[in-house]
Amino acid sequence: MAKVMAVNAGSSSLKFQLFEMPEETVITSGVVERIGQEMGSFTIKYNGEKKVMEQPVPNHKVAVDLLLEALVSLHIVNQLSEISAVGHRIVQGGPYFNDSAIVDDDVVAKVEELAELAPLHNPAHLVGYRAFKEALPNAGEVFTFDTAFHQSMDEERYLYPLPYEYYTDLKVRKYGAHGTSHKYVSEQLIQLLGNPKHSRVIVCHLGNGASLSAVQDGKCVDTSMGFTPLAGVMMGGRCGSVDPSIMPYLCKKLNKTPDEILDIYNHESGMKGVSGISSDSRDIENALFNKDGKSTPEQIDRALKTSLLYARIVSKYIGAYYTELGGCDAIAFTAGVGENAAYLRRLIIDNCSRALSVFLDEEENNRRVDGNHLISNEFSKIEVYVIPTNEEVMIARDTVRLLNIR
Repeated sequence: MAKVMAVNAGSSSLKFQLFEMPEETVITSGVVERIGQEMGSFTIKYNGEKKVMEQPVPNHKVAVDLLLEALVSLHIVNQLSEISAVGHRIVQGGPYFNDSAIVDDDVVAKVEELAELAPLHNPAHLVGYRAFKEALPNAGEVFTFDTAFHQSMDEERYLYPLPYEYYTDLKVRKYGAHGTSHKYVSEQLIQLLGNPKHSRVIVCHLGNGASLSAVQDGKCVDTSMGFTPLAGVMMGGRCGSVDPSIMPYLCKKLNKTPDEILDIYNHESGMKGVSGISSDSRDIENALFNKDGKSTPEQIDRALKTSLLYARIVSKYIGAYYTELGGCDAIAFTAGVGENAAYLRRLIIDNCSRALSVFLDEEENNRRVDGNHLISNEFSKIEVYVIPTNEEVMIARDTVRLLNIR
């Protein structure tokens, strides 16, 4: 048995789970949120208890220090040296990695090189890695890449119709993201189908960041995110794919630089931009259904526009992937929005129902349960599931496998 830490660092958060491996028993889990904002939040769960601490967390180094201090002070471990290994989620592995990798100087250099493709994430990942490496110098370190699962895509699916030398010389191509989640959920989905020799499934990873993937026989065929995690479907604060000509138009009209418009694309668009309410689907749902009795008619209208637009864009990708796969056996919803926003799942599937003969069981869709959950009805030709993602357990598994931990 060995203690393995799985770290999932986002642009402003750090999720973690400490596992007893290979049993995959969770010893502790939690998250540091709102990193870099005025006030941060640190949540840690252990022994059936949950502690929440509010304090400034200026950067990911401080977040790691908070976590490691809590492990010892709360007697979750007697000393940090009990942790045998740390696995880190890395958003962008470019064309270099089709699997997780043991960390060495060359691997770190490649992640640094690729930071411009994931500027909100790769630098944060490396800060977290170095903080853990400093605190746990004898622990093994593994990087698990969000792009690795998508390396099975054919060239015709990852190339852009740009001058070919942009791909050969500058590495401009579709890479995708959320691959660790897509791999986990698609494996779960195929198991629920009875592990058939051939399978065609669509995974909808819908969180603050969102992407879909078409998976055939366990291999990714296509995915919605592209050169960076900005592409694809509408997201919490990201616009997804829009007409490229909008960029120079806005630069001229608003007297802004391309970097300033790109920042708007990444942080002020998507659900937040259309609704004017929030990038969080829960806030939009509250406004749409006036749950607190404070929504104005304009807020309700904007929340409705946002929900309908979001559902329409996601359903278009489901239809496209149905065509690419030549059919579909099952669809899975996962991540924060996919697992919890029943009204959006209904809107999305309603958009697909006439063409694909897929239908939800309204009662099952609205019922909140832990674990994998079938939400389609008996008349649906495609099974639809809610499957909670678990990127951390995938990271831990790869860490154990590559480091040959017993």
